Amino acid sequence: MLVQGFAYWRRRPGLMLLGLVPAVVVAALLLSGLITLGAFLPGLTEALTPFADGWPSLWATVVRITIGTAMVGAALVLIAISFTALTLLLGEPFYDRIWRSVEADHGDSRFTAPYGFWRSVGDALSLFGRGVLIAVLALVLGFVPLVGGVLGAIVGVTLTGWVVADELTSRALSARGLDAVERRRLRRGFPARVLGFGVATQLCFVVPLGAVMAMPAAVAGSTLLARSLLERRSGSSDRGPRTG
Repeated sequence: MLVQGFAYWRRRPGLMLLGLVPAVVVAALLLSGLITLGAFLPGLTEALTPFADGWPSLWATVVRITIGTAMVGAALVLIAISFTALTLLLGEPFYDRIWRSVEADHGDSRFTAPYGFWRSVGDALSLFGRGVLIAVLALVLGFVPLVGGVLGAIVGVTLTGWVVADELTSRALSARGLDAVERRRLRRGFPARVLGFGVATQLCFVVPLGAVMAMPAAVAGSTLLARSLLERRSGSSDRGPRTG
């Protein structure tokens, strides 16, 4: 679905370029924050570990590197969530045109219900709140000796991927009249498909400039994902048990 979303750079280049505008603005803000964290990270790790001042230098360094790695991992998770939330909020008019264009290409242009600014604000706050919880979990896992950094990164990307897929598919599903409970039930019916899309999107976000280029494609791809989930649910219902 994400690859098909990237195909819209060829099919609708002008529309996709509009989707870059909010992504570039948000990415610049978050990148400056990450650079600032990197600049102050040595001082932060020392301030958080005064108990290690009297330790042998090797062990003090190991502890501080572990804590620093955990902090960076949590920051990356929070940045990924913040990027998605802020970009969708600021770029709602642009992304609304993208997902509706995808629907129109597949013969469904009848969805006219607006997503709404305040609904976008509420969804952005909800997404950010869940992102904070995931970042805290990634931070805690990062303290596990030896494997903490890898474990925190895997859990962070997986959970963040699910949340991002949840948020991105909400527009196309809401336009069809599905409320939050119905959307959640639909996504949980096809977890591998939803998680695969979300994790693939997150991995694009960690590539330099990948988040900027991937965001419009993710919106297009998430619309295709929402359509595929509904089609698969309909197919499953059609193949249900028969009684005679």
